[in-house]
Amino acid sequence: MIPEPQQISKDIRKKLREYYRVLLITKKPDKQEFMGVVKVTGLGIVLIGTIGLIIMTAFTLLPIQ
Repeated sequence: MIPEPQQISKDIRKKLREYYRVLLITKKPDKQEFMGVVKVTGLGIVLIGTIGLIIMTAFTLLPIQ
């Protein structure tokens, strides 16, 4: 069943209103908050890369029959 164009239009307007409400309550992070997010994200990337390197090295060095 295909929805009616009027219903689609109402759904789109409703979703846009929800997005607008979210934008109204958000704020730009200050420098300290931003640097905290950057540090945590960087640490996560380094951790995942290190785990990948360890797994790759293990599979390269250990002969698996």
